[in-house]
Amino acid sequence: MRQSYRRGPRGAGIVLGIGLGGLADGIVLHQILQWHHVLSSTPRHPATTVRGLEANTLWDGWFHAASWVVVVVGVALLWRRGQIRGRARALLGWVLVGWGLFNIVEGVVDHHILGIHHVRPGPDQLAYDIAFLCVGAALIAGGWLLARSRGVV
Repeated sequence: MRQSYRRGPRGAGIVLGIGLGGLADGIVLHQILQWHHVLSSTPRHPATTVRGLEANTLWDGWFHAASWVVVVVGVALLWRRGQIRGRARALLGWVLVGWGLFNIVEGVVDHHILGIHHVRPGPDQLAYDIAFLCVGAALIAGGWLLARSRGVV
């Protein structure tokens, strides 16, 4: 048995989780709830003008395309390893870890360091941004516990 297979689906799961986390963020927060866009907190691209909304829609599209590519890479990693029979629990756990990593990195970089957008702009935006980071930390912790737990799903 190859060494990479014995390690389980950790790498593929994390990559899939990052991509799926990006897609969930873009679909739910950008499109369905319309709380923010990739550049909606930048002065040059406010989502309150047609020109700003066009720029934000373009960058949202690039964000979705990049997230999709990450998911394809994660699926390719799984495919290369062959079947994951008996390792579904570990895979799901690592997917949750990857999703949490997406939230932490995206939240720290885009919301706090660059300030290009916030989860929900307005008077409580810091609370929403911190809640986003807390959800990411919970996904990492829960996913890690699930991936490391005994039992076969």
